Amino acid sequence: MIAFERFTLANGLRVLFHKEPATPMAVVNVLYDVGARDESPEQTGFAHLFEHLMFGGSKHIADFDAPLQAAGGQSNAFTSNDITNYYDVLPAHNLDTALWLESDRMLSLAFTPKSLEVQRQVVIEEFKQRYLNQPYGDAWLQLRPLAYQKHPYRWATIGKNIKHIEDATMDDVRAFFKKHYHPGNAILCIVGNFELATIKEKVAHYFGNIPAQAKSPRQLTAEPPQQKFRIKTIQRKVPAGSFYYAFKMGKRLSDSYYLADLLSDHIGNEKTGILYTELQRKKRLVSEITAYITGSIDEGLFVITGKLNPKRTFEELEAAIWPVLAQIKDKKMSKSALQQLILKLRTAKAFQDQGLLNRAMNLSFFELLDAADLLNTESARYEQISTTQLQQYAQELLDKNRCSLLQIQPK
Repeated sequence: MIAFERFTLANGLRVLFHKEPATPMAVVNVLYDVGARDESPEQTGFAHLFEHLMFGGSKHIADFDAPLQAAGGQSNAFTSNDITNYYDVLPAHNLDTALWLESDRMLSLAFTPKSLEVQRQVVIEEFKQRYLNQPYGDAWLQLRPLAYQKHPYRWATIGKNIKHIEDATMDDVRAFFKKHYHPGNAILCIVGNFELATIKEKVAHYFGNIPAQAKSPRQLTAEPPQQKFRIKTIQRKVPAGSFYYAFKMGKRLSDSYYLADLLSDHIGNEKTGILYTELQRKKRLVSEITAYITGSIDEGLFVITGKLNPKRTFEELEAAIWPVLAQIKDKKMSKSALQQLILKLRTAKAFQDQGLLNRAMNLSFFELLDAADLLNTESARYEQISTTQLQQYAQELLDKNRCSLLQIQPK
């Protein structure tokens, strides 16, 4: 049981505090409710660009990293299609340093032409190195617009096109910051050996004077139900053919999310799952195969992916994989197998929760969903699942008409 306190400042900043007496360290986590899904289709990659810009100097602090490192701390951030998350880990007695830094960049960035140009080049280089110039790097750049036709999940966090970042103006950047980076659109979580009264005082001191701003209404285009199998084949300089079968699945808080999560673990296990057993060990069609879920806040994807063995073809895989998926739909999982899955999941969660940073990030994310208590209760949702429910969900999920298939063929 992870106990936490919650309070909200007058400017709208939501704050979570988890007291952990057994550590000399502290975590400050700031989650902004903005991700790639909040971008304009003509200006993608902005949320990720801001992940970098937020380290480029703020209103009163020229260098974010130097004071934090001098205080014995470290920081980092990540962007997804749903959120942007910044975190600092440092000795507890230097908590003020992290709060000072985070509050100043929430107040306003420096917005210098030099900072924009430096971070623009960093992002452009990352786009080239990670997505364009390495094997399979652009898989999700191709898969997302195949699987999503209307919803902004149809582009990756890096953006649709380098040109969107190349053409970003200072006015564009300022407007994006003003819309999304303010107390009403953020969640602050602090973990460490403190008293609640101390945290309230410090948070009010550093963040209380940041002007309030109304949260912009989110109006996302809903993805229409997929009713036809989609397939796309591209050629790239890759060592082996690669495949991505993507099925539409439920939102993060839906009951079906938990069913999809368990099902992916069941069929995608790299040693015992049916995909491995039938397609890799027995038929030797693939050199690797697994299944996982994207875990998106809105409608996500259940993905089966892997690589072909030499001299095996996509046609052979297509002929073999659908009968295997039919087996999954026809045969109910044993109760003992389900219990093992749930035990494995519970063990993994207990291990994850040992980390202070994981607690802070998970608390922040669940608070965003207005469900912070899920940090303690989510395991129970898995334990309520029956083998009959899993089979019924497999029959619904693994429908070919709900699938989008990307094949990457070696040149």
